[in-house]
Amino acid sequence: MNNKKCSTLFQKARGRTRIIQCIYVVGFLDLFGVSMIIPLLSHHVKALGASPTVAGIVGSTYGILQLFSSTIVGSWSDVVGRRYSLLTCLLLSALGYSLLGMSTSIALFVLARIPVGLFKHSLSICRALLSDLVSESERPLVMGHFNAASSVGFILGPVVGGYLTEHEGGFYTSSFTCAAIFLLNAGLVWMLPWSETLLHCNGTNSSSNLSKDCHDNNLKRSIHNGSHTSNSHHRPGPRWREVSLLQPAWRQLCSVGSKILMVAYSDMWDLFLVRLLMAVAIMLYYSNFSLAMEERFLLKPKVTGYLISYSSTLGALAGFLVGPVTQVYENHMPALLLHSTVLTCSLIFLYAAAPSVWQVVLTSTFFAISTTIGRTCITDLELQRGGVQASGTLIGAGQSVTAVGRVLAPLLSGLAQEFSPCGPPSLGVVLALAAVGLLFIRIPKWDGRGKTKMA
Repeated sequence: MNNKKCSTLFQKARGRTRIIQCIYVVGFLDLFGVSMIIPLLSHHVKALGASPTVAGIVGSTYGILQLFSSTIVGSWSDVVGRRYSLLTCLLLSALGYSLLGMSTSIALFVLARIPVGLFKHSLSICRALLSDLVSESERPLVMGHFNAASSVGFILGPVVGGYLTEHEGGFYTSSFTCAAIFLLNAGLVWMLPWSETLLHCNGTNSSSNLSKDCHDNNLKRSIHNGSHTSNSHHRPGPRWREVSLLQPAWRQLCSVGSKILMVAYSDMWDLFLVRLLMAVAIMLYYSNFSLAMEERFLLKPKVTGYLISYSSTLGALAGFLVGPVTQVYENHMPALLLHSTVLTCSLIFLYAAAPSVWQVVLTSTFFAISTTIGRTCITDLELQRGGVQASGTLIGAGQSVTAVGRVLAPLLSGLAQEFSPCGPPSLGVVLALAAVGLLFIRIPKWDGRGKTKMA
């Protein structure tokens, strides 16, 4: 009887695999569409007659909205389920990009950025969905592949956007194309085999080896419309009550608020601080890269562009290295995070002190790999410590922390450039060193808690 049940279980696991592969496609198309638009936004808003100051204020609208909405939308996806929250975000993002294609004034441009700023969290919800579908041991591998697929889309998008812009009305064509891509993604999400992910093992409650095998393979999981429930012995962390999409708005808001408060009062400040420090350090590395290459080595912008494309391509390919590297570390993510942070800090220092272009190329090569691994590590540790039941809230909170870094990095970069073209990366070294010191202090406590839980 148990053999028959687990045979059915493994057949249904194919539906889970199809969902994971489709989510990779959604991630690729998402950033492909967005990256078609991003390089064109500043040119378009200036073409509408905005002064540099107004253009800067308008440009910051998206970041500010993302800062406040990331955690809320992520928590909402924990409440109503991944399917409906992901569909809502994709459809409203498509609306925003459609409005952008009709923006003939600054007011319409700002209006178009509001729904995108509030609901462009499809990638975060995709990551939360992937964390629901796989076990802890599989999660770094799957997240690495997802990040790689998304990064490839981000590399190819500007090429297509640049081609469309060369024609008359190119910006509007790019905007409507992006909106069509988001509608395509919404249709893909709607057609996913959600019913086939209703996976759970109903074996006997004795110490059955078959039941244990099913659990170890992460098949004791229930996903309904993308909203998940966990077995009491599945993973450590608080249990979260789920609310249907049809429940009153006040009840959904209460559930969202309670999740956010639980994360806010949890002992995860150290992980979020490491994320913030490293996010700002990495942004400082890139903040004046083109200008520094021109002033330090007299490189033309075209050559610098090739170097940036080379680094971006390596970053995308590095996503496929995450799984093998975590296996080498036997899934000990704190140690891997520490080593990747130390490597990133060292590479920023070598770039700041580079005497030749070839050293910059060498540092860029390993920098793309170390940052990709570090981002996956920090996300995985947040999910380990916070509990997968709140994966949407945790990933959203992480995105909000990164958004704070996006606000701080340009300000710090401008101040540091007053002293030297190497000022921003030098300040990045200081912040990365602070992150390394914090990890040295906190990792022994994380390991101690893990041993206590295992005991």
